Formats: sequence, structure tokens, C-alpha cells
Amino acid sequence: MVQFFKQGAGTVYAVETDHRLSDVEKQKLQWAFSGARPVAGTSLKGRFIGPRREMITPWSTNAVEIAQNMGLTGISRIEVFTRVPEGTEPVFDRMLSRLYPDGLNSRVFHVDRRPEPVVHISDIHEYNRTEGLALSPEEEAYLDSLAKKLGRPLTDSEVFGFSQVNSEHCRHKIFNGSFIIDGQEKPQSLFKLIKRTSQENPNRLVSAYKDNVAFVEGPTVQQFAPVNPDRPDYFEVKDLDTVISLKAETHNFPTTVEPFNGAATGTGGEIRDRLGGGRASLPIAGTAVYMTSYPRLSAAHKWELMMNPRVWLYQTPSEILIKASNGASDFGNKFGQPLICGSLLTFEHDENGRMYAYDKVIMLAGGVGFAAKKDAIKGTPDPGQKVVVMGGDNYRIGMGGGAVSSVETGQYANAIELNAVQRANPEMQKRVANVIRALAEADRNPVVSIHDHGAGGHLNALSELVEETGGHIDLDSLPVGDKTLSAKEIVGNESQERMGMVVNAADIPYVERVAQRERAPMYVVGETTGDHRFVFSDSRGRKPINLEMADMFGNSPKTVITDNTVELSYKEPEYTAEHLPEYLRNVLSLEAVACKDWLTNKVDRSVTGRVARQQCQGEIQLPLSDCGVVALDYTGHSGIATSIGHAPQVALADSAKGSVMAVAEALTNIVGAPLSEGLKSVSLSANWMWPCKNPGEDAALYRAVEACSDFAVALGINIPTGKDSLSMTQKYADGKVYAPGTVIISAAGETADVRRTVSPVLRQKAKSQLFYIDFSADALRLGGSAFAQSLNSIGSDVPTVKDAAYFSRAFAAVQKLVATGRLLAMHDVSAGGLITTLLEMAFANSRGGIAVSTEGFVARGETDLIKILFSENPAVVIQVDDAKRAAVERILTEADVWYCPVGRPHPERVVLLEHDGAERLLGIDHLRDVWFEPSYLLDTLQSAGRCAAERFENYGRQPLRYAIPAAFDGSLASRGLSYSHPATGVKAAIIREKGVNGDREMAYSLYLAGFDVKDVHMTDLMSGRETLDDVRMIVFCGGFSNSDVLGSAKGWASGFRWNETAKETLRRFYSRPDTLSLGICNGCQLMVELGLLNPGGIDSVIEEKKRVRMDHNISHKFESQFVGLTIPANNSVMLGSLAGMKLGIWVAHGEGRFMLPGSLKDYNIAARYNYTAYPANPNGSRGAVAALCSADGRHLAMMPHLERAIFPWQCAFYPDSRRADDLTPWIDAFVNARKWIEKTAR
Repeated sequence: MVQFFKQGAGTVYAVETDHRLSDVEKQKLQWAFSGARPVAGTSLKGRFIGPRREMITPWSTNAVEIAQNMGLTGISRIEVFTRVPEGTEPVFDRMLSRLYPDGLNSRVFHVDRRPEPVVHISDIHEYNRTEGLALSPEEEAYLDSLAKKLGRPLTDSEVFGFSQVNSEHCRHKIFNGSFIIDGQEKPQSLFKLIKRTSQENPNRLVSAYKDNVAFVEGPTVQQFAPVNPDRPDYFEVKDLDTVISLKAETHNFPTTVEPFNGAATGTGGEIRDRLGGGRASLPIAGTAVYMTSYPRLSAAHKWELMMNPRVWLYQTPSEILIKASNGASDFGNKFGQPLICGSLLTFEHDENGRMYAYDKVIMLAGGVGFAAKKDAIKGTPDPGQKVVVMGGDNYRIGMGGGAVSSVETGQYANAIELNAVQRANPEMQKRVANVIRALAEADRNPVVSIHDHGAGGHLNALSELVEETGGHIDLDSLPVGDKTLSAKEIVGNESQERMGMVVNAADIPYVERVAQRERAPMYVVGETTGDHRFVFSDSRGRKPINLEMADMFGNSPKTVITDNTVELSYKEPEYTAEHLPEYLRNVLSLEAVACKDWLTNKVDRSVTGRVARQQCQGEIQLPLSDCGVVALDYTGHSGIATSIGHAPQVALADSAKGSVMAVAEALTNIVGAPLSEGLKSVSLSANWMWPCKNPGEDAALYRAVEACSDFAVALGINIPTGKDSLSMTQKYADGKVYAPGTVIISAAGETADVRRTVSPVLRQKAKSQLFYIDFSADALRLGGSAFAQSLNSIGSDVPTVKDAAYFSRAFAAVQKLVATGRLLAMHDVSAGGLITTLLEMAFANSRGGIAVSTEGFVARGETDLIKILFSENPAVVIQVDDAKRAAVERILTEADVWYCPVGRPHPERVVLLEHDGAERLLGIDHLRDVWFEPSYLLDTLQSAGRCAAERFENYGRQPLRYAIPAAFDGSLASRGLSYSHPATGVKAAIIREKGVNGDREMAYSLYLAGFDVKDVHMTDLMSGRETLDDVRMIVFCGGFSNSDVLGSAKGWASGFRWNETAKETLRRFYSRPDTLSLGICNGCQLMVELGLLNPGGIDSVIEEKKRVRMDHNISHKFESQFVGLTIPANNSVMLGSLAGMKLGIWVAHGEGRFMLPGSLKDYNIAARYNYTAYPANPNGSRGAVAALCSADGRHLAMMPHLERAIFPWQCAFYPDSRRADDLTPWIDAFVNARKWIEKTAR
């Protein structure tokens, strides 16, 4: 039966239960639904939008688990429905939702559909056509011959499985195929060209091309982890030999069709790739790239008029940009992976009879991570080992994603394409990841082999796991969330957040204990056999798949690609220098060049506490950084740098030069990080997106891959990983739109010292010089530039790197300058050219400008001002102290690279441009607003109320300001602290729930301050495994417990409020006078929800009108910023000594607004944001309140993350005079807590 609860006029909760709810059960659910009232009847009139009947949503999965935490049994599903107001047109996601036009009743979840039987396929060709399997005629013939060999028709599961496992998406048939170009067969496949880079330049490669990720030998670092992860235990520090992982994944087709979930599952899939490397590896940080057609947000953007908007198949470009970035950001935010580097391009062009645009969008999710060196290579399964699946249920999601992603979008019926898209549940994936983390951190990892579930579902993942031995899978053991699924749909669906692994039978109990503790669903679904067969069977004797492994993976003929070179020329841009101001405004307004604040302000860039460089820089915190950098441990030395490069406009004119430029951009972006072995530290991922099977495009792809391979080989680096998506064409009724052939290069390499990464922000030092360093050895060229794009041109005269050896020398010279600390600032020259580079170096300051001279270019023979300012030849601009100028010039001269001075800091807020005897003045703040406006326009589509406008108005008025006493000693020694220490006897515990993701950085902050730190999960408290009786301080960590279902921390609170064991443990802890507690972010929300700041703690009774609550940020979106905090005079044990300080700190939350019904003087306010206005007050709290404390000062609830700002290298902006400090004043909050405990113990 179904019980409805109604909240206000628009929201209805539907609870499916196996019994009539009692009054007590209804009261509990009313609390969970924040006061929603039970409906007396069994139906509701009106029109409603809600989930599809047959698919239980991730939201429901969390809501049901919350109900179980509350002691409610018999509830199988909880969903939320929204009433459609009369006279309005319903807007909803067709993939996940549907319209209920006739109201809701007790049959709202009833589905008439029954599972389809196993079907034997007699006509492979017809089945291929009707199901959209993308099988080639050769593959159809192969399957016909296989059926004859077996003496029986193949089942629908076998044909479907073959299509997925052997799809272009999964098997990369074009990259492994033979190319015949202009009648000549090429000697190497594309894949061999890429592999050549690793064969000739193995450098420090450990694993390439044969796993989910590439591994490169890494440094020895400090592992910080609990001793025993299957129970509450204390953290320890020990040395770990590592390998570094690199991977980038594209999710283009799903993002085109359903952007939020398409991009979310792209991010989730890429994270799972890094989890599934070797015998288990760990992700640290992510990257993202979005490429779409023009969003058409301003009539002033004249370049958008070149092509008419299409009748978009699924979503408009602006919808895709917002929803896709929301989806990718949401997944990373909830999973707990910071996004530290990215790129954006919008593009359309109509010339030579072809329309090029990203109607079929590009969404790339990449990232870096690490693994224990001992686990870098997968084990080989032996017969009799167990096959385990961990994660969520099976749903009719993503059926055929691998096949449909392999063809032109629009080729199949709409229903087939929608059915190929997945759904996302980051919180479930986080649970699974926590289990993998626990196994990976163990001295003996029990995992033999591991594989993520992505395209092809169980079919692909499990077949690859047992490929060496064969395996038998029990269909009945696979969890089913939709009881209408057929056998084919169970084995082939692409429901996300699942991992498969092979484990020895003897290790299963241990893995189960860890999984149960982490609330990660775990299923033993089969075993390896040794008979080299792949079999799915059930208890009824059905065998929907029963094939030899060799038959499953296929022996279909090798793909042969035949094409001819098509020579195309593109008109050159026409220009005159007197229009420079207009040109500059237009270039700065292109989304690719303009400010990306609308992307960075909603994605977590600090979680893990290991981020040493992310996008935003300077006192005004603008996204300017060339690369991202993460530390491999909390000592803040060894780490990983990563960057991105692409040049599709260049590639349109010359695909070979486009590849070279993409690699060059990635490398000039990463050169500011101190790489441990210079250029040889770098490995690349190459992700190829191309409109293949169209005249000239296959030939262009071959030239592009060949040039990329040649350039990498010449540079001495390798490309050990990548991905291809070679059906980048969108079909319309009246023709095709081709996505430009694009390669996105992701670079990664070990950094020797993350603290020495050079910032792009100009230092306010009058006695310093700016130098331009050329990396191209080529003349300046405007072809393929943002400038050309703004004039609706591409141009055929495109830049390249003429000499790889020259590029290597330039790279090595700059690396030497970085390593020896001779640079004040550095920024690459890429989209927008030199003038954009110089402006961006000045944008993040509130004072000062640049005096620019073109004399060095003129002396070399280049007098064209527009070329000097807007060409995008690979280069960097460095700022050098006059005292170090001679040494810098000597290093550059010895390297035999061309450089020239281009300017000096200027006291006025202008760029003073001198060329050919004439001076021009460019107002920096005006041009910064021009640059920021496209971000504002996109922000209006995602932020509530006037928040986008307020951000635009205030971003330059709210610089970060520090006030640190001169006497502050930022050294470890001054406090007697060290990065590792023996047990001190002062015990603290971090408390986490499923979905919490800020636990490790919090645990380390306590540990560094001198605590012995225990890892405690809610399952430990609810089961009675942990009593907290020996613990003096507890910390509720940040994250997204229960994915914020039913409200932030509501689900977490239910475990304390309704589980008597956990409740009594908490009551006992808070009743002791010698305890402290801290809640950060999600933990702050929990403390407020439970009333833990009030006398009486969890038993306190507060009038509703006086109760403090946490509400959504005023922007109604996630806010991620590095902001300023002021510490007022306060009696907090932790923050009292910091009174009067102004410090920078990270915020990363969606519901951080303190709702304070009383007068502000009634609250013990421990911290305030430096500014009352948004966005520096990121959630709109009255009085800019950021933290509240109990009356006695012992219990602190705080939204910002002080645990992510205890080291200067963690801070997105820190005073230059303090950069050499070991610690920031935030460490004293934790030291104060330890000292208070030591004092009260006496």
C-alpha cells in the first residue's frame, strides 16, 4: 500500500509499505519529511511530476535507508512528487521522470510489465536493426556462423552482449583497424602509433594500455589510515611506495541526450576507472572539459550569427552547459573528489559546404590518483575464486550505451537513444570507494583483480574479470531494483556506482565486514572456473549466456577504414589595428577565453585537504590557474600536477598541427609546476573525438594521431592512456552537423614540491620585469585563434611547434627557473593570445597594472600589433625580480630559446601599451568586467534570485584580507608538532556516516595537533561496537551524508535520534564535563539539527520559533569558495586564542545558511565572514555568521572547513610574507583543544 504525505501546496511524499502505518510511524515520517502531514485518503487530484513507476530512484534508496535507521520496517520505496500548477506546461527530465496527469493513487508504483523471457534470435540482421546494436555486416555474419557452430540460435542476451563488449565504444575498432588513405595502406594502426610513444619513451611507466588507468612510478609518501578498517581503530602513519595514476574519460553521447546524468556518470565512470586500476587504486582529484555549440546568451555576440540555431534534438547548448556542469560538479561534490583543472569551448563554423559545431557535445572527465606500488599490476585469477559485485541495484538504465555511443546521434529512434543513458548515485559510489580504500590501504590487499562497471554493464566488467579462466555467474545473486527486468537487461544494464572484483574465498568474510561497516552492498555472484566459458544461469535452469570466452569477445574481421585526403582552405581573418578595443572586447567575451567563475563557484576544489593548486588565484579569487596540483600526503611535498590542452580550431585547418598545438598547450600549462624530472616526468592521455566515416575525416584523424605520436616521441614523453569517440556527428532531418575533429590532451607528472608551483598572478613589485618566452620556434600566426573565431574566421595560416628539440629546451629552462625559485609569476599564452595573458595576470589584483612594450617583437621583425597581441603560438610570460634578471637571462640564453621583455608592473590600474611610438591605454577593471560578463550570463541560469547579479557587482569589491599577529610563529617546532608521532594518550574520534567525504583531512588535522585519532562510523555507534567512553573529543566531519536526501544531515541525525544505542552513546558523551566536540559543514548541520549546542544536548527541547536551523544557501546551489573569516572575541575552546584574526578559509556546501530567529546577541558567535554581502558571505547568513558555539565554549559548529586550511599550501591565497610558514593559525584551533583536554585531565 501507499501512504501519502503532503508538504505545502506543491510537494507530496509517497511511501510504499507492506502494512498500514501506525500513528507512531507516521510521526517519525513527519519528522523525516520536515513536518509534512499524512493524507487521510488514498488518492490526490491534480497533475504531478514524479519518477518513472518502474525505477526506484537513488533518492528513494537513501530515503528508505533513513527510514530503516529510524526503526521503520516494511518500507520498500519513498518518492517525492511535485504538483504542476494549473495552466502551466510541465517541464521535466524524460529519462528519469514522467507526468502523472490524472493524479496519484495507491497504484502509483504499480507496473503491469513482466520480465521478458529469454529470446532466441533467428534473424541477427533484423534484431540488430530493431534494437540499435550498431553491429557491422561482418559482425552479423560472424554471429550467424557462431550460431551454426553451436548448433542453436543465439539468445538475445548473447547477441546484445556481443554488441556491447565488441562495440566501437568498448573495443576501439577504428583505432585498431587498418587505414587505406589515398589508395595506400598505412603501415601502422592508430593504436600502434600511440603505443609507439611508450615503447620509445618508457621513462617511469609501470602499466599502460592494459588496465583502466595508466600507472607511472611515484614517490615514497606517508600513508595515513586506520590500522584495522573493519572496526573502529586509530590512525597510523607509515611509508608507502606509490605509483601515480592518470586517466581521462569522455561521455559525449549521454551528455548530449541528458546532460546532468550524462556528465555525472561520466565523472563517476572516470573515478571508477581510477578505483579499478591494478588491484585497487585511489582517486585524488578530477578535471573536466565541456565543448558545446554557442549558447546565444547575448545579442552583442555577433560571431554567434554565422549559423542559425538548430531544432535541437534534446537540449539547447545553454541547457547542456548548465546541466552537464551541474551533473559533473554534483557527482564530484558528493563523492568527495575536488575538481582542480578544466577547460571550456563553444564553437560553430560554416564554410566549405560543411557545418562544424559541437551539437554532439564533448564532455571529458579526467583525473589523477595513486596506488600502492605493490598493487599496480592486476593479479591473474585462479579457478575457484569468488566473483564479487559491490554497489547499487540493476535498473533498466543505459541499455545499449556502448553501441549507441558508437554511431551518429540522431541515427536511432529517440526511445533507443534515451534508453542508453545512465543514472548517477555518487553517495553509493562513495560507499564502495571506501571499501576499496580500506582494502588498498591494508598491508595485504585481498583483491586479486578489479574492474569497474561501465559500458556493457556486467557483461563487459565480469567477462574481463574472468577472461583468463572463464567464469560462472549466478543470475539470481545479482541485485535487482526493478523487478520487470529481463535476463538480458539484468546482465547488460549500465546502472552505475558498481565495481566487480575477484577475491579468494578465504578473504570473503573480511571484505564483507568492511563492506557492512561502510554500508556498501556486496554480493558474491559467482566464481572463476578454469573452463574458459562465460556463463550466466539462474535457479530455473536458464542460461541466457553460455559461450566460450573466445566466442564472446569475437573473432570478427579487422576493421578497414578507407578514405581520401580532402584539402580545405579557410579564409583568413581581416582586421585593422584601429579596431583593437572592439577586437579585445569580443575575444574576452568568447566563453573559451572569458571567466569560468560560473563553473568554479559550484564545484568543490578543496575536499581531501590535498589540493595545492586549483583554478582560482589571487586576492579576488578568479579562475586563472594553468594547472592543478595535489599533494600525495599531508607533508605537502611530493605531489601530482595535471593540465589540459586542445586546439580544434587549428585542427580544422591542419589536423596534424592541431595535435601538436594540443600537446604544446598542455605542456605550457604544466611547466609552472616543479616536476621531479622535468619533461620526462610527464605522461599524457589523448582523448580523440572525431566525426569519422565522413569524407576526408578519417584521413585527417590519421594525420592527427601520427603527428601527436611523432611529437611525443620527439619530446621524449609517452601517451600511455586515452579514449576515442569517433562518431561525433549529429543528424538532423535536413542534414548533418560535424563536431570539429578534436584531441584533448591531459598531462600529469610527479611534482617534487607542491609548494613551489608558480602563480599566474602579477606581484606588486615595481622593480621587476615581464618576459615573453617562445616555445614554438615559429612565426606568429592568427589561424585557429580565438581572435579569428570572433571574426567568424578560422584561417589556414595556423601556428605549430616547428622544432621539438627547441620546445624541450624551452621547457627545461623554465623548469630550472621554477625549481630555483627565480620567478615571481608565470602564465601561459593560449586562448586569447598575449594580451589576454597579460590582462589575466593583472585581473586578480585590486591595484596596479602593466606597462607593455612590443619592442622585442618589432626588433625580431614582427610589426603587426594584432598578431603580437592575439596570436596563440605556444609561449609563457614570466615575471622576474630585477635582482634575478641577469641569472634568468643567462639560463634562457644558454638554452638557446627566444625571449624578449614585454613589460613591467605599472602603478596605475591600466595596461599602458606602447607600439611603434604610440601609446594606448586599456582599463583593466573595465576589461575584467567584460571578461566576467559571460560568466554572469551563464550564472543567471543556475543561481537563484539576484545572486548572479550580486556576484557580478561584488566580485571585485571583496578582496581577501589577512590579519595575523606579527608574533605568530608558523613553524611546527614552535608547537612541538611533527608529521608523525607516537601515541600521546589524548584521544579524539572522527565520526562519519555514509556520504561523508571530509574525514581524512579532519583526522589528520587532529593527529598533527597531537591527538590519537580514532575512525568511527555510524554503524559502529548503532551496533554498539564503539562507546566513545575513552574519547575526549569527537568531530562530525563534512560531506553529503545520505546525499542530503530529506535535508542536510537529516538522515545522519535519524541514526542518533531513533537508534537507542547510538543515542545513549551520544547522550553519555555530552553529559561528561571533560569533552569537546566540533561539527564542520555536514557535521555542523548535524549538530544544529540535534541541538547539540544547547544545554541538554540531544535531549534539549527548544521552541520551534527559537530553534536554530540550517537552510539552503541564498543562491540555492552549492557554493565553493576560498573566503575571508573574522574571529571575534569569543569563549570557544578552539577559537578563543584566534580572536581578532582575519584568515582565509574554504567553504563548500549547499545548505550553510544559519537561520537565527532571535537577536544576534542571543547567540555565541565564534566566526563571521569578512563581508556581509554575497558572494563573500556565501550562504546569506544573517550577520555573516559562519560558526556558533555552546555557551560554555566546548562545542563548536562551523560551516567553513578550517581542516582544509591548516597549511599555507592548502590556501588559495596566502600572504607572501607567510608563504614559508609550515602552518597557518587554524592549526591552533586543534592545538587549543588538545591542550584543554590535557589541562582538564590534570
